[in-house]
Amino acid sequence: LEVEGEGESVRKFLLRLEREKPPRAIIQSLEFAILDPAGYRDFEIRYSDESGEKSALILPDIATCPDCLREIFDPRDRRYRYPFTNCTNCGPRFSIIEALPYDRPNTSMRKFMMCDQCDREYHDPANRRFHAQPNSCPHCGPQLEFWNPDGHVLACGDHALRQAEDVVRSGGILGLKGLGGFQLIADAGNEAAVLQLRSRKRREEKPLALMAPSVKVIREVCAVSELEERLLLSPESPIVLLERRTHAGRLAASLAPANPCLGIMLPYTPLHHLLLRDLCCAIVATSGNLTDEPICIDERDAVERLTGIADGFLVHDRPIVRQVDDSVVRVIRGRELVLRRARGYAPLPVHFKESLPCVLALGAHLKNNVALSVGSDVFVSQHIGDLATSQALQAFHRVSKDFPRLWEAKPEIIACDLHPDYLSTKHARQLSAPVHAVQHHWAHVLACMAENEVEPPALGVSWDGTGYGTDGTIWGGEFLLAAGESFERVARFRQFRLPGGDMAIRQPSRAALGVLFEIWGDDALRRADLPPVRDFPQDQLRIMGKMLAKGINAPVTSSAGRLFDAVASLTGLRQRVSFEGQAAMELEFMAQPATNDFYSFEVRDGRPLIVDWGPTVEGMAGDVTSGRHAREISAKFHNTLAEIVRAVALRIGEAKIILTGGCFQNRRLTEACLKRLLDAGFQPYWHQRVPPNDGGISLGQVIAAAAALRPKAAGNQLARA
Repeated sequence: LEVEGEGESVRKFLLRLEREKPPRAIIQSLEFAILDPAGYRDFEIRYSDESGEKSALILPDIATCPDCLREIFDPRDRRYRYPFTNCTNCGPRFSIIEALPYDRPNTSMRKFMMCDQCDREYHDPANRRFHAQPNSCPHCGPQLEFWNPDGHVLACGDHALRQAEDVVRSGGILGLKGLGGFQLIADAGNEAAVLQLRSRKRREEKPLALMAPSVKVIREVCAVSELEERLLLSPESPIVLLERRTHAGRLAASLAPANPCLGIMLPYTPLHHLLLRDLCCAIVATSGNLTDEPICIDERDAVERLTGIADGFLVHDRPIVRQVDDSVVRVIRGRELVLRRARGYAPLPVHFKESLPCVLALGAHLKNNVALSVGSDVFVSQHIGDLATSQALQAFHRVSKDFPRLWEAKPEIIACDLHPDYLSTKHARQLSAPVHAVQHHWAHVLACMAENEVEPPALGVSWDGTGYGTDGTIWGGEFLLAAGESFERVARFRQFRLPGGDMAIRQPSRAALGVLFEIWGDDALRRADLPPVRDFPQDQLRIMGKMLAKGINAPVTSSAGRLFDAVASLTGLRQRVSFEGQAAMELEFMAQPATNDFYSFEVRDGRPLIVDWGPTVEGMAGDVTSGRHAREISAKFHNTLAEIVRAVALRIGEAKIILTGGCFQNRRLTEACLKRLLDAGFQPYWHQRVPPNDGGISLGQVIAAAAALRPKAAGNQLARA
């Protein structure tokens, strides 16, 4: 900024700048120098110089502001019922930008020429639409169309919206082109419609996200704390996981089977606000895709990929440049925890105090995203998803090209997971820059340390389902001591075998057999009093026994996530799962009694220390055969895990404890660990805006690769989110 005026006026301007900046503006630094007068007479914003280094931040897509909301529901306003209303304080950003700098010609809005009224708003410094790049109105901006399932136009404008609403009212499924991709919409109170959606989308039991017209409606079905209400109403407008009330209104029972929580968000675009205001009910608003595929962003692609799912499509002609899912957040110990980082959060960076080498990190296989370091910022991409389908892999390739192109950065090094068979790792090997592979659980620890500004030494408790270890085995119940840019595996869970390998992820009873066999050998297969043993016919049990005894297709693991699965099977809760983490989630939800009791365990000497859960499982097996309810067993199991963390922390003697990995999405586990650690005098840290699951891996990979490239400069950096 160059500001010219009388001395006192300039001084007041400096003080007002922070106080009166736009709501979503962030001032990273504010320094000033006194210059000779230049003779300015007018205020102007000059066009950006496109020849310089691309250093600007790209804001995430922002939920509709109150001013725009008033306009779309005011019959006297020229934007009455216009579903693409926005201003400087709200609207699309990341989903429409094609290149930096963020000017209209570099967005997908360039095809829409502003009318005279919009152009005057855009150039008026006193107007809240001053330099609002997506600015438009019904006369010059994007328009709605309603298509039948074959892609033929049936209605336009507000008539299109009305026909789309009729689809939902009649119990049908609507494909809606939203802000960052398509959503599948259905009446959340219509059980038949929800079951039809599940069947067509091939989503058997995984919870479906809801959108409600207001906080008042949400309070009728869920308990909402002050912090949860703030999240619902925030500019990020994420899906918030809330505890549902015993009698959750007229909502369909199949929205979230065996789950005491509902994932709910408020309308975050004018189109959603209009839809919800007209329907006057909560709706299902789930991603527009088949299970394991990325969301559709193009209307013709949606007609092809969502054929047989949607009964009609509400589309518009504003191109979506990149897919951006809805973010998911829950509150743990009075603090928000982002579980899926996308709309509203991505691509805001984690900012470091000093410059990093340029690293492109390609993340993991599940919950994939990528990250790029540019100067002192690490930009973390939107959620991409599991790389299990060709469509997901294509989306991953697009984003991994998109990020360096967007900031015109040339990576000095490519960071990836240590697992040689991950598709993200294989892609890294195909790129021209040198590759640095990062151990999975170490990346988790580094990500959590970065966003909490923790310097080493610190003890990282990194628990999840699967991660390739430096010894070639499957890790997942790890205690890693961070020392500078390196780590030491100072403790781990006792290992057990997984008969069938990856099949055990879908069949927790296999993990349970591996755990029982590790304790009792062949005798475990004769324990017909235990649910996982009863789950298999005798001929299959014999095969399992041979696999476990000889180590045939039965890899060893130290995974805490698979231990959760085994306990869910042992208690009879779940022998098969239809989505990742289902068994562990139901075990968490089952842990009801408020108790401090825990099972026995041992921490055996060595380097690393071995956490022996054998006494724990024996105690649980005794409780199962004696008829103790799964609620009590689960509560004691969660307490046992928290007690294990405390016991290992005491043995290692490091004050700073990092809780990370997918297992710490579990609120019961996380809060139990925090209580015990704090009571014992430790300083625990856990995630906030970077997910504890594999959505945080790419950030950790950037830090590890930067340290390897410039160990003295990057090894002990502090970061802030």
